[in-house]
Amino acid sequence: MPGHSVPVSHQSAPGRQHEMEGPDPVNDQLPTDDGGYQPYLAAGKLRGKKAIITGGDSGIGRAVAILYAMEGADSTIVYQAEEEKDAQKTKSLVEEKGQKCDLIAADLRSYKECRTVVDKAKSIMGRINILVLNHGYQMMKATISELSEDQWIKTMDTNIHPFFFLSKYVLPQMLPGDTIITCASVNPYIGRPDLLDYTSTKGAIVAFTRALSNQQLEHGIRVNCVCPGPIWTPLIPATMSEQAQKEFTSPMGRPGQPSEVAACFVFLAGKDSSFMSGQSLHPNGGTIVGS
Repeated sequence: MPGHSVPVSHQSAPGRQHEMEGPDPVNDQLPTDDGGYQPYLAAGKLRGKKAIITGGDSGIGRAVAILYAMEGADSTIVYQAEEEKDAQKTKSLVEEKGQKCDLIAADLRSYKECRTVVDKAKSIMGRINILVLNHGYQMMKATISELSEDQWIKTMDTNIHPFFFLSKYVLPQMLPGDTIITCASVNPYIGRPDLLDYTSTKGAIVAFTRALSNQQLEHGIRVNCVCPGPIWTPLIPATMSEQAQKEFTSPMGRPGQPSEVAACFVFLAGKDSSFMSGQSLHPNGGTIVGS
């Protein structure tokens, strides 16, 4: 199967998909049994829906925006200003699928910017049916002594606080059938030691998802989580050491592709998952975890 290993490379954070070496991450295809890829088969599952997707410029977020477009949804993607080139590429890829994609550059560590994002997206799209909380920051540090106080605070401010802010501001206009989908990681289930701060925030996201689901079920709004394993995205060359990149694989013998995770976001946004809330999906290449 393509993508059994990834090339070792380095770039500065935040990672940029247009600067990645080696094969492009796969956005709109899924693996075949003979080791190739086939186009994702859409069925109109999100026709007429409107989504906010954070971290939508590249990686998993880009693939989510593209598959949502194939299923009939418009998106507003949120990204950092430095990622403008990647964001413009995502916009063009979504529009090639026949749907709208609007762009908002923002620093989501500010609750005021989070509120502005929601207000702008609602003004642009009219409604927000799906909130995808996908953005995140990580930087490997081998031990707690190497992990600076500033990095700890930055990771917390980036990876968990905006999940609260954006959910708080989106929920008042959501109706029964609307959904919030968070992105966590396999890491809190395995306790990855060289990503202590990142792993901590991802565990918090799982807990946040469960508690918010228990709040919102009475309103008919479902809240679920996706917990990816090793996925080939710009985050890898931008934040992982050479050794970690060499070991970047799964029990399946390969890393996953963004499209393989994005399919989970389609499932959780649509009616196929109508009896699921407060749950976590684990597209992690076969790592066994307790859910």
